[in-house]
Amino acid sequence: MAESEDFMETAVLGRMASQITDPIIQLGHSQRKRVLIEDSCGTDGGSLAQAAPLDMEGALVARDRVGVQDFVLLDAYTSEAAFLDNLRKRYRENLIYTYIGSLLVSVNPYKELGIYTAKQMEQYKGVNFFELPPHIYAIADNAYRIMCTEYNNHFILISGESGAGKTEASKKILQFFAVTCPTTEQLQIIRDRLLLSNPVLEAFGNAKTLRNDNSSRFGKYMDIQFDFKGAPVGGHILSYLIEKSRVVYQNPGERNFHIFYQLLEGGEEALLQNLGLERSPAKYMYLVQGRCARVASINDRSDWRTVQKAFAVIDFRSKDVENLFGIIASVLHLGNIQFEEDSKGHAIITTGAQIKWISKLLGVHLSILQESLTHRKIEARFEEVLSPLDVDLAFYARDAVAKAIYGRTFTWLVNKINSSLANKDFTKKNVIGLLDIYGFEVFETNSFEQFCINYCNEKLQQLLIEMTLKAEQEEYQQEGIEWEPVPYFNNKIICDLVEEKYKGIISILDEECLRPGEATDLSFLEKLEEKVGHHAHFLTRKLADLKTRKSIDWMDFRLLHYAGEVTYCSVGFLEKNNDLLYRNLKEVLCKSKNGILRECFQLSELDSRRRPETVATQFKTSLASLIEILMSKEPSYIRCIKPNDDKASDRFDDSLIRHQVKYLGLMEHLRVRRAGFAYRRKYEHFLQRYKSLCPDTWPQWRGTAAKGVELLIKHIGYRPEEYKMGKTKLFIRFPRTLFATEDAFEYRKHLLIARIQAKYKGCLGKREFQKMRQAAIKLESCWRGVLARKLAQKTRWAVQTIQKYIRGFIHRKQPLSPENKDYVRLVQSTYLLKLRDHLPKSILDKNWLKPPEIMQETSELLKKMCLKNLVRKYCRGISAEKKAQMEQKVLASAIFRGKKAGYPESVKEPFAETRLSESELSPKLMQMIRHERVKVGTTEVRVVPGHPRWLQLPLLKGDAEILDGSSLKMSCRSAAKELKGLASVFQYVTPVVKYDRNGFKPRERLLVLTRVAIYVVEMAKIKQKVDFATLKGDFAPGRSSPTPPN
Repeated sequence: MAESEDFMETAVLGRMASQITDPIIQLGHSQRKRVLIEDSCGTDGGSLAQAAPLDMEGALVARDRVGVQDFVLLDAYTSEAAFLDNLRKRYRENLIYTYIGSLLVSVNPYKELGIYTAKQMEQYKGVNFFELPPHIYAIADNAYRIMCTEYNNHFILISGESGAGKTEASKKILQFFAVTCPTTEQLQIIRDRLLLSNPVLEAFGNAKTLRNDNSSRFGKYMDIQFDFKGAPVGGHILSYLIEKSRVVYQNPGERNFHIFYQLLEGGEEALLQNLGLERSPAKYMYLVQGRCARVASINDRSDWRTVQKAFAVIDFRSKDVENLFGIIASVLHLGNIQFEEDSKGHAIITTGAQIKWISKLLGVHLSILQESLTHRKIEARFEEVLSPLDVDLAFYARDAVAKAIYGRTFTWLVNKINSSLANKDFTKKNVIGLLDIYGFEVFETNSFEQFCINYCNEKLQQLLIEMTLKAEQEEYQQEGIEWEPVPYFNNKIICDLVEEKYKGIISILDEECLRPGEATDLSFLEKLEEKVGHHAHFLTRKLADLKTRKSIDWMDFRLLHYAGEVTYCSVGFLEKNNDLLYRNLKEVLCKSKNGILRECFQLSELDSRRRPETVATQFKTSLASLIEILMSKEPSYIRCIKPNDDKASDRFDDSLIRHQVKYLGLMEHLRVRRAGFAYRRKYEHFLQRYKSLCPDTWPQWRGTAAKGVELLIKHIGYRPEEYKMGKTKLFIRFPRTLFATEDAFEYRKHLLIARIQAKYKGCLGKREFQKMRQAAIKLESCWRGVLARKLAQKTRWAVQTIQKYIRGFIHRKQPLSPENKDYVRLVQSTYLLKLRDHLPKSILDKNWLKPPEIMQETSELLKKMCLKNLVRKYCRGISAEKKAQMEQKVLASAIFRGKKAGYPESVKEPFAETRLSESELSPKLMQMIRHERVKVGTTEVRVVPGHPRWLQLPLLKGDAEILDGSSLKMSCRSAAKELKGLASVFQYVTPVVKYDRNGFKPRERLLVLTRVAIYVVEMAKIKQKVDFATLKGDFAPGRSSPTPPN
């Protein structure tokens, strides 16, 4: 019972722990609820950016150091300085994302932060929007979940200045969808095509500018289509206003589109040879104007390989790729065509090689192409006339062809990608749109392209404000909260100035382009002054006051955009707006054998006599269509900010960022979000987090969430002007009210955590003990069973073994059979093992283990082998000295065996070396024994002592001294051989002790053996002499005497 109560209390405390989301311990909660107090983190690069997730309220603990995660929580929300300070704090801690409500502000870090891993994607997948820190994945996941749950369409608008990271942001969103959405093998192909469409579009539509090495020079809207399961099944891309003028001209420090450099750097030699190209970009006029063909941050060779791979995945045919690069090469060759005047002032082509390559690559007739570049076809009423061009018009025609070819090829490329992404199932699909559009641009010289881009941003800003205000108003109406009008700058007046029918700048520009007569950029400027000169947001040098006039040139006009003033140079406006291509040039391209050009330039165009729409009108129409598409979808916004112009990490340029904050309309958006209430949460979420602050709601509230929140805020002490209660949400007006609540919650949380930890750890310990106890009991029973089974098995084996050997014993005398085989083998092995331990250790050991009856024969063989082995080992171990001793023993045995009573006892004793040498004898003794005579054959020889090689030989006719017995000449050779053995008088000399039978004391003597006699000597005195001739037995005269022992 006590255990059950403990378990129930622990379960309650566990739920409490998950509700207050403690930062110190994790009580079985989801990994997505992991909390890290930012104040405890270091400030190393990426430390906080890679930290564990925080919910928005939890992050308020470290707000003084790292700012707030949502600008709506700023007290001084109207202060631009406070806005920048919060942005700066977060940027320095590598926290590059911050919310303004549901809008995401992203600051380009210009370095890798490690926050875009698959693990991060999984953390943000399916999570409540404010549950984790601000991240681009949260925006993507929120849009995806809304689309899946509400079955409506969504779009994500990514905007910002060039270099702020818009293109990278769109890539991260695509990668998030590719990784987190359900997929199949077939859908994997669509996913890969969606991802690899980016490198292709970047190659053909991006270029290096002064502010960005990978700047998008076109607007892109991509629809990603999802089926009812939420899997991506297709896509569609819309492109806007490709910057065609970049093909023929680049400012210093800028490059043409990437694809030209990728082709020259990465293309195979055979491909370049077929296209008539050389590796060096310096050879081509369209690539050298910016004087920066190579950029350290761009790897053209690697990008070329990526594009080639993308072509294969997107299912481009080899013929399409061949035609595509033929067009790219022809553009480069076009740039190298030069003209000069002939005698009549007409333009003629001076470079024949280039025009031939263009003719080959585009599949057009050479002479027709040459004529179309130097002549213009003029249509009269009943006839067509070719008018020669001067040099300037010829260059214009050349550049117009290059721009037209590239622009239409880019459109074909987008359509080709769309066909590969198209979903063949025509059932209704939900979509998420990605709008990666150029940001507001202000350069030193702003031309027609900047005018169109900034007009686009004005329209998108208008859309943002309208949709934000609309969303706020709808939320307040749904919750029954009174809506307070928000003062903000409505930029509709600027949009009308640009696009109003008949009165706007675009209409005036079109009118000037289309009117008969000589229209110039100056006449266009004068028409602007005439028609819109009274407008408060329009200014020219003529209309400006004396102070402002100095900053405006004669050909400039200035617009006061929502983001600030921009001065535009009207030079080139008419030409770029017309974007005319001479009819005869268009005819040439329509008849091209290049398949792509045939699709881009239709023959039907030649039949139409209607003047094509101007570029500005086309852009205005497509922009209106885009706004209509966006208005039909639920919006999400990402505002990208560039921290500095040098692309340096950890550098925060206040003035540059202030300018971007202004033209991105972030302050206006913040004011709209803060017009009513800074913080809003559903009653369930607010009560779930803060209920521990009130005794009535803690630990479990049984009533409705709205009633619980009402009790909670009364207990905390909210004043009426600080909050409003809606139908499903609590609205808090001031951030300081939320901060105070969060601080109180932090204090309360640490009071509760000690008890929760102790109780929970106790429960875990008890549970673990019970598990271990049950496991031990089970283990013991299992082990006892194992032991019992082993014992029974062992007993059974023992009984069977005993029976087997008893049967073997009974039949042991019979021939070897299965009945006695084991017993016999046991007896044999037992005897052999015992014998191994009882083998004789020496030759003299005669003991041998008695064998059993069946081993008699084997034992005898082994005994013989053992004895032989002992003898062999003994013989091998005898040294030369010992061998000599043995020989002496054998001789002594022949002499004394059976003749001496004590001889057997002396056999085992080795002979002692007692012989004395002649040098140790007394000279007197040697003198006394000098005249011994030895009989050799029939001759008697006298030996001279002290001279072993000198002898005296008595002959028949007298004595004669013979020198050196080895050289004696005798008639009897056998006698000479015996003389050689007489080298010394003394054969053996040793000290002895003489014992007397009468009891006299023992006396030391010397025993001297010569060839003739035995002497007993005391010092130098001969005590006794025994001649060998007088002895009987083996030493009797006439028998050879044995060699005395050494």
